[in-house]
Amino acid sequence: MLKRKIAIIGSRGIPNNYGGFEKFTEILSTLLVSKGHEVIVSCERPSNNRFQSPYKGVELFYFPLKAPEFPAARIVYEFLYDVYSLFKAARNADIVYMLGYSAAMFFFIPKLFGKKLWVNPDGMEWKRTKFPPVIRWLLKVCEKLAVFWADKMIADSMEIKKYLDSKYGIESEFIPYGALDVQPIPWEDNKLPEDLRGKVTLNPHYWLMVARLEPENNIHTIVEGYSQSSVDMPLVVVGNFGSPAYEEDVKAIADKNRDKKIVFAGGIYDKESLNMLRQNCFAYIHGHTVGGTNPSLLEIMKMKTVILAHNNEFNREVCRNSALYFNNAEDLSRKMEMINNGRENFFEMRDHAYERALKNYSWALVVEKYESLILEQGR
Repeated sequence: MLKRKIAIIGSRGIPNNYGGFEKFTEILSTLLVSKGHEVIVSCERPSNNRFQSPYKGVELFYFPLKAPEFPAARIVYEFLYDVYSLFKAARNADIVYMLGYSAAMFFFIPKLFGKKLWVNPDGMEWKRTKFPPVIRWLLKVCEKLAVFWADKMIADSMEIKKYLDSKYGIESEFIPYGALDVQPIPWEDNKLPEDLRGKVTLNPHYWLMVARLEPENNIHTIVEGYSQSSVDMPLVVVGNFGSPAYEEDVKAIADKNRDKKIVFAGGIYDKESLNMLRQNCFAYIHGHTVGGTNPSLLEIMKMKTVILAHNNEFNREVCRNSALYFNNAEDLSRKMEMINNGRENFFEMRDHAYERALKNYSWALVVEKYESLILEQGR
């Protein structure tokens, strides 16, 4: 196997403290190192100034500026961070793998150094309703520029691949995410964040959703559907709101239904606490609609949990017939009552989800596909 030096840029960096691209970056980079490849990863400057390069054999480089606290300033910061990372990676690696495309106007940089550029678009960013129209238009432009400059577009979903190939007349590469096995974690109240103790228990059970709390993840639909249903187990909502306005809208729905037990848990970053919650929930609700293959959905499939997912092409591609699907709040309410009245009727579906994740979304398969692409690009 041809060994190449690969730079993975565009995430906040590793070790992973956020999820999403950061978790993907940490797992892929360390697995490629275990196969004998050299890997470098871009990282934001840590707030505690603790630099950890190398990390598990992965070389890290850091953006010299600290991240700002204000959301508007973060947009500028992330853009500058991506441009810096493009220069740094192009000087030091054979292949530059960019996650996301918001800095696409600078994707020519690897070409100046004679390097290959891969781009993972992270779904259809321009569809995200949290962005105002002008930003969504700019993201469409960035998508076109990414396709123009990339030696290979990498789609984590077949639906994203079909979209890219059809719209731009290219042959993108389908490489999904993988799902790691998580060891069973016995329930212990003291493993929960303090403000959840007493609110979330095994008896009675609880429904769970974990997401960024944004409109395209259907938080409002899920809270509304739960509120309309006759189920009396609590709904635990894990994640941080993306905007104060959306938080106000969602909590207004909850306030109209004060007899319902909706627990807004905020972000939970302790992996053991989060996995304990996920493994022990009565059922899991997944409302994502935009981002292609969702890593958290793959992980919950590996945890043998009954899944109720939003009915869209991305979730159906991942789960097929191993989940129930909902279209709107009223439909969600009905499906929740179905599960509530006989969860054991869906255990076969739950087991099928586990087998599907095991067969189609293993990290061994993912790394094998990346190694094949490295070989192809090295010719």
